[in-house]
Amino acid sequence: MRSKLLALSAALLAVTTAHAAQPSPTDYPAKPIRLIVPFAPGGGTDLTARAIAQKLTEAWGQTVVADNRAGANGTIAVDIATKSPPDGYTLTMISSSHSVNASLYKLPYDLTRDLAPITQATSQPYALVVHPSVAAKSVWELVALAKAKPDGLSYGSSGIGGLSHLSGALFCSLADIKLVHVPYKGGFPALNDVVGGQIQMLFSTLLQSDAQRKAGRVRALAVTTKKRSAGAPELPTMQEAGVAGYEVAGWYGVLAPAKTPRPIIDKLNAEIVRILHSPDVQSKLAADGSEAVGGTPEQFGAHIKSEVAKWAKVVREANIRAE
Repeated sequence: MRSKLLALSAALLAVTTAHAAQPSPTDYPAKPIRLIVPFAPGGGTDLTARAIAQKLTEAWGQTVVADNRAGANGTIAVDIATKSPPDGYTLTMISSSHSVNASLYKLPYDLTRDLAPITQATSQPYALVVHPSVAAKSVWELVALAKAKPDGLSYGSSGIGGLSHLSGALFCSLADIKLVHVPYKGGFPALNDVVGGQIQMLFSTLLQSDAQRKAGRVRALAVTTKKRSAGAPELPTMQEAGVAGYEVAGWYGVLAPAKTPRPIIDKLNAEIVRILHSPDVQSKLAADGSEAVGGTPEQFGAHIKSEVAKWAKVVREANIRAE
């Protein structure tokens, strides 16, 4: 009898201790928060993460540190996050490239299982730009040109498996054309070769190609997002231009380790969504060519699953292999 009472007491103590270890949303945050950034300082992911971190620090009086852990196409940072305690004190920001990584690499984590979505932060359009010598003033004129000259046109990208590469692969699939893919080590070298006429086209961010477009060194035909971009409202979408089903958007989003308590997720979501829609943060995002999104954890989770499935199909059909 005594042994049974001791066992019951031990079980009750374990339950009580586990319950006490759970962070309370009313007390959260009670110490600094780490926001792991998967790329080097200075890029769009870093800019967005630091804007959010600064505003969270101001709102909650606890330091939110942007911790850059670049490497392995952004997977090192996510792996660190998935192995961190699910207590709300370690967060990570991912980009659209992480949804492609799921199909290109053997990852130490499952993007849809090992992380808890908080909110999608931004959406960023790409623009299809061509060299002025290309005899196409619209997307469908470009499609007709490509069909008349199979493998006669080339498009650059920031590298194999990057979103600019996948944007071109999706274009080829939906428009039933063949283009020669030329990978570069970054978007700017690819854009420079479009300007120089070494390659004919590129899917570039609006910000990246802005100066060259305005100078007439490249001609933009369309944006890749479902809706027209506020940064270039004169450009039609790829769907408006006749490529049915085409939609590509770069994006960033904030997540926590799986099993982070839902009240903590909800508190983070409410504050980050508020921050994203503040005028000064929207101004910072616009400087990177991005638009604030916000939304619920469920919406972001569904978006990630949709993106992983979408790019898995493109990678498989185009037989893309990681470098």
